[in-house]
Amino acid sequence: DKGACTNPRMIAGGDSESIFQPTWSPDGVLTFVSDRSGWWNLYRWEDGSARCLAEMEAEFGLPQWAFGLSTYAYTSPTSIVCYYTQDGIDHLATLDTVTGALTVIDTPFTSFSGIIADANRVIFKGSSPKLPWALVTLNLETGQLETLKRSTDLTLAPDTLSTPESITFPSTDVDGTERSAFGLFYPPHSREFAAPAGERPPLLVFSHGGPTGSTDSALSLSIQYWTSRGFAVLDVNYGGSTGYGRGYRNQLRDAWGIIDVNDCVNGARYLVSRGDVDGNRLAIRGGSAGGYTTLCALTFRNVFHAGASHYGVSDLGALARDTHKFESRYLDRLVGPYPERQDIYIERSPIFHVDRLNCPVIFFQGLEDRVVPPAQAETLVAALEEKGVPVAYLPFEGEQHGFRRAENIKRALDAELIFYGRIFGFAPVGVFEPVTIKNLD
Repeated sequence: DKGACTNPRMIAGGDSESIFQPTWSPDGVLTFVSDRSGWWNLYRWEDGSARCLAEMEAEFGLPQWAFGLSTYAYTSPTSIVCYYTQDGIDHLATLDTVTGALTVIDTPFTSFSGIIADANRVIFKGSSPKLPWALVTLNLETGQLETLKRSTDLTLAPDTLSTPESITFPSTDVDGTERSAFGLFYPPHSREFAAPAGERPPLLVFSHGGPTGSTDSALSLSIQYWTSRGFAVLDVNYGGSTGYGRGYRNQLRDAWGIIDVNDCVNGARYLVSRGDVDGNRLAIRGGSAGGYTTLCALTFRNVFHAGASHYGVSDLGALARDTHKFESRYLDRLVGPYPERQDIYIERSPIFHVDRLNCPVIFFQGLEDRVVPPAQAETLVAALEEKGVPVAYLPFEGEQHGFRRAENIKRALDAELIFYGRIFGFAPVGVFEPVTIKNLD
């Protein structure tokens, strides 16, 4: 009567098993997502044991960075509507809980989020490389889709947008063992302009944040900004990213700053070897944790010719000491226990190895950032300026960890384009606010 829990039993989960979205079916059967097989698959607790509904090398679960996430919902006691991820692409489907039959639902979307349902209707958020995020309802009887609300009123013609290719490429483990890594490759695309015959485009590698998050195929206006201006883009799902099974997620344990860098470097090399991009015009960019990967790639490797750090981490020790409560001890599994293994934190922090950073870099920093304080960027800027390496620094008043104001986001993109133009020897078309590049102007 008072809502107290009694006779608890652990039926799933633990240090070697991740559980996502426990849900009761309409007839009271406990359902949940587990990665006990190595993949986040759907299970039901029946007759004292967990039964897998559809064993697949696919992910029905997500990292729980926020509350209320859902990848599935019941439409009847024996029917589930769900979405799952394979090779960086999401698929919407129905699942029969009795037979295990999985039937894919044809939609124009390749990324999904937040499924809820009743007997005849499903509501979800959907996107694709050519469609912005929208709140959508699906009638299960007729198959009719209705857009309830779009995330933007911006309308872009589909033939102006680059469509990604899901790629798998060879990379290496910490000890040099060969392994595979993944990413989404966007070729440059414009219906109004074409490159000179035989010219390969510059490549811009995107390193996502998290770092144990992932990138997906949803429409990214920041990626389309670059592909519409002649750049190829590789959006890397490096080791540690979700969407490729538990084994792949665990590759970043004790290896942040190594595995992620290996995959960004080897992804660029792979596209050069395929003949897709110009091997003499390779750049890398990232924000926050992705900025850390970017700075590591520029400091500890000699593959990229330019880079952009958006409020990137350069001092792992400072991040471990000052991070917010939700991510407290997060780095213990990504780097090592702190401060016991402070030596590793110093070894992998670009701020302590500025003597090895000899590549042109542009830095973008919010002056109210408490996660990565401006001092981290400013230390690297001063070191590059003293060494005579081309460097630019754009601080933004009123911005914190991640830019929110439209004018600042636009300014950062345009400034980064100008920077690459100066480094790679091309003049961007348009009227831009000037960017001061030390040791180059």
